[in-house]
Amino acid sequence: MLTETPRLSVNINKIATLRNARGGKVPDVLRAAVDLEQFGAQGITVHPRPDERHIRKEDVFELKKVVSTEFNIEGYPSPDFLKLIKEIRPAQATLVPDPPNVLTSNAGWDTIRHASFLGEVVSELKAMGVRTSIFIDPDTSMIDHAAKTNVDRVELYTESYATAYMENRENAIAPYKKAAHAALANGLGLNAGHDLNLDNLAYFSQHISGLLEVSIGHALIADALYFGLQNTVQLYLRELRKKLG
Repeated sequence: MLTETPRLSVNINKIATLRNARGGKVPDVLRAAVDLEQFGAQGITVHPRPDERHIRKEDVFELKKVVSTEFNIEGYPSPDFLKLIKEIRPAQATLVPDPPNVLTSNAGWDTIRHASFLGEVVSELKAMGVRTSIFIDPDTSMIDHAAKTNVDRVELYTESYATAYMENRENAIAPYKKAAHAALANGLGLNAGHDLNLDNLAYFSQHISGLLEVSIGHALIADALYFGLQNTVQLYLRELRKKLG
């Protein structure tokens, strides 16, 4: 199974959403990122969108100055996004196929249809010295074609796992186990994210070989309303450390 514990990257978009609801700087996005790292988070993720409804472009520049772990920027690879990545040079850029008006990421890339485009983007990002990741459904064919773009990693879109988990977790995890095998067979690093939470995270981590990193935002920030931010980070890290048995 796993040889190391997956890393926890916390998506702080929801903290920015709360700040933007009233304007001003409360809660402080920069302080939250620094505190999350001190509380044990091993990475900070942001997904800036064109309408800046949560993370703003200026936030990304300021976060670059204070994030001391791994900075992961997600987004649709538009010219503006690629320009931002070139200026920031984060540790990782995660490519998602979101149109501008979508509420949240809701599908992975069609790596067959968009093979040429993704290959060009990956090449451009790698020339900047940025690790690349493609957001993808647990479809072995899509993963096989993702590998042809020369991407470093794929991030498995875990919404369908989370939805089916309570009804039948064995069935829910099955396509992800196949997807993980395909990623490893193609020499790809493996990330995961979307709707992972304290109920379903440990089971996912235990059964997905080679999982390097999970990106969690909405559920973690929601849990922090009850448990506090520091305690919540530790609860998620504890779930990632759980072993089968």
